[in-house]
Amino acid sequence: MNFEDFNNIDLKNAGSLPLPVKLFLLSALAILLLVAGYFFLWSPEFEAYEEAQAKEAELRQTFLSKKSQAVKIEAYRQQMIDIEQTFGALLKQLPDRSEMDGLLTDINQSGLGRGLEFVLFKPGQEIVADFYAEMPIQLKVIGNYHDIGAFATDVSRLSRIVTLNDLTIGKQGKNAEQGSLVLSAVAKTYRYLDSSEIASKQAASKKKGRK
Repeated sequence: MNFEDFNNIDLKNAGSLPLPVKLFLLSALAILLLVAGYFFLWSPEFEAYEEAQAKEAELRQTFLSKKSQAVKIEAYRQQMIDIEQTFGALLKQLPDRSEMDGLLTDINQSGLGRGLEFVLFKPGQEIVADFYAEMPIQLKVIGNYHDIGAFATDVSRLSRIVTLNDLTIGKQGKNAEQGSLVLSAVAKTYRYLDSSEIASKQAASKKKGRK
């Protein structure tokens, strides 16, 4: 192919052009069509295809995650049943309002039964939580070391939940009976709120939220 042939190109008489020039022009036209087709037609399709691939991978991961959860659904259900049963058992250990006096008597009798002398037994103000109320009781008892230990054990074995907190043990005084100790503590017991108390608490919360 002679480069001088390109200087004499007459597109009106393209059919008479030399064969090498025709082939070159057709090749150039094909390349231009391919480039234009890529940018205007195929490029958006490629981008859409890549987005579809990414979406497919995301959906596949979501599917595998949901499938894993579905396989374990029975185990989750059994776990929920176990939790509800455990919660119910713990709830039964909380007295209602009518049983609180009896529980306070049980705590007192546990100390008297061990020969302890009560210097202080003072129920405090209830602290109300979501579904239960906590009652602190200030205690101060006098007795020997073993009887005080036995009293703490007896309290922990009560059918209702009672905990001893902020314990301090010291000697009674100079003129005290030999071997006597003073136990100061805060016993905490709990009771569940009845339906009317829960309803009243929820109503108060809603009223507070509107302000």
